Amino acid sequence: MSSFLRPAVEGQDPLISDSPYRPVSSHLAIAPPVSVVIPAMNEAENLPYVFKTLPAWIHEVILVDGNSTDDTVRVARDLWPGIKVVKQRGRGKGDALISGFAACTGEIIVMVDADGSADGHEIVSYVSALVSGADFAKGSRFANGGGTDDMTPIRKLGNRVLCAVVNAKFGARYTDLCYGYNAFWRHCLDKIDLDCTGFEVETLMNIRVVKAGLRVQEIPSHEYVRIHGMSNLSAVRDGLRVLRVILKEQGKRRTGRRRPPVFAPGASRGEVS
Repeated sequence: MSSFLRPAVEGQDPLISDSPYRPVSSHLAIAPPVSVVIPAMNEAENLPYVFKTLPAWIHEVILVDGNSTDDTVRVARDLWPGIKVVKQRGRGKGDALISGFAACTGEIIVMVDADGSADGHEIVSYVSALVSGADFAKGSRFANGGGTDDMTPIRKLGNRVLCAVVNAKFGARYTDLCYGYNAFWRHCLDKIDLDCTGFEVETLMNIRVVKAGLRVQEIPSHEYVRIHGMSNLSAVRDGLRVLRVILKEQGKRRTGRRRPPVFAPGASRGEVS
């Protein structure tokens, strides 16, 4: 059993002062503190749906506020007392995530969108993959057990084509490329050096973890429809931005020695390195 995991002992509180473990269920507790980063701009109506699915055992929640003009910050503080609010100085999802990552104190970082499309109950699957040996747990709507209620046919086709290009160019075996529900050990940030401010940051992360030789495991995830408000996504515009990131990364020389891809033991479709 991983040193980060232990079976919960009946009648014993995993949160006693001399224990580093936090309870995940009645049968399992984990040691690493988990930080959840939520970038948000004018998502006050959606946050109640997001926060009600977050597990109580997470270490901290970081809300990165993109200069909201509604009650996003107040609602977040009401829903999760002790939440850490980071004011975004720049623009774009990538910039928000980078700001949120810098504020994390947990060993594991989980990225969650604020529109209600992600189910926080799935976080346990991501964390389980990490404490079992993965460096990066990547959500996939197209791995066995995953799904989506919020992709148009053109977006689905674009994602499939771009995913195939990344797999061919970088030796990955992803089933999904442009999805923002991911988790990773904080030390991974030192190896992928994020420098992208827009929506395409997710693709950049997926490419750089492969280039760095990090161990990746895909986690089947179900994406729900945004509950309130309109999405800022544009299939053509954002698809072109993703393609530019792919071409730019392909043109960069890899520095240092890269470990070859390593597959998780007994990996099935949806588990990759």
